[in-house]
Order: sequence, then structure tokens, then C-alpha cells
Amino acid sequence: MPTKATLRAAILAKLHADLGQQTAAAHLARDEAISEESRAENKYDTHSQEAAYLAEGQAKLAQEIADNIAMYTTLPLPDFPAGAAIAAGAVVGLAAGRATTWYLIGPRAGGLQIAAGDREILVITPQSPLGRELLGKRAGETVRLPGRPPTTIVAIE
Repeated sequence: MPTKATLRAAILAKLHADLGQQTAAAHLARDEAISEESRAENKYDTHSQEAAYLAEGQAKLAQEIADNIAMYTTLPLPDFPAGAAIAAGAVVGLAAGRATTWYLIGPRAGGLQIAAGDREILVITPQSPLGRELLGKRAGETVRLPGRPPTTIVAIE
């Protein structure tokens, strides 16, 4: 397992890349909204208004990503000794059969998938169904979610 500092760096790199794309999309939508070509030709022409709504939404998404970056920059990523309960900052391995799936319990940016060494790690939040189920559990315990086979917690790092 790569260090948590390496994992944080990979998350931040992904978030910075996402922020760059989202910021560019917001600027493009803003430029479209204020373009002379987007000026309404009649009262039913809503192209510029639609572009303005899109620009606003893109800007909000960019701000959310910036907030995620700020949060992950300062997020404590403690080590979890043997027997420790799962909490925010834990990397958790769940085994169903022979396959092990890895998760990071993060404060935000759930769904972000990071390649860390030989592992694919999915960021989940404590508010997600799986995150709620994992918090406070220990290695060796079983996790049950509706519609999914029971899985065993095999590692907490």
C-alpha cells in the first residue's frame, strides 16, 4: 500500500485536474452567455439565458471542487493500529469471495477513484450507505448492504 501522503497527493492531483476542466467549462459557458451571437433575436429566444444558467452551474461545480481541494489539503490521515475502529481517513479493504475492494473514508468527493500502487481506491463519504455501515466497525466484522452479498472487513489502514 502506498503511503497516505501518496494517496492524498493522487487525490489532490485528480481534484486539481477536475478543477481545471470545470473552470474552463465555466469560462466557456460564460463567454457563450455574453457573446453578441447569443443575444436574443426575439422574446422566445432563450439561448443566452440558458448559457447563463449553465455558466452559473459550472461555476458552482468549480467552487465545490475547490472546497474539496481545501478539505483534502488539511485532512488528517491517521494510521489505524490493529484493532482500531473505522473512522474518517481510514483505508478499508472489503473482501467478497476472493476479490478485495479498497475504500478511503473521506469527507467529500465521494465516487472519486484513485489508482494507488497496485490498488484502485474508491473514495466514499460517511454519509453514503457504505460509509455509514463501515464507521465504527473493526477488521473481521461483516458488512451487509441491501442487494449486495455480505462482505468482510479484511484491512483497516
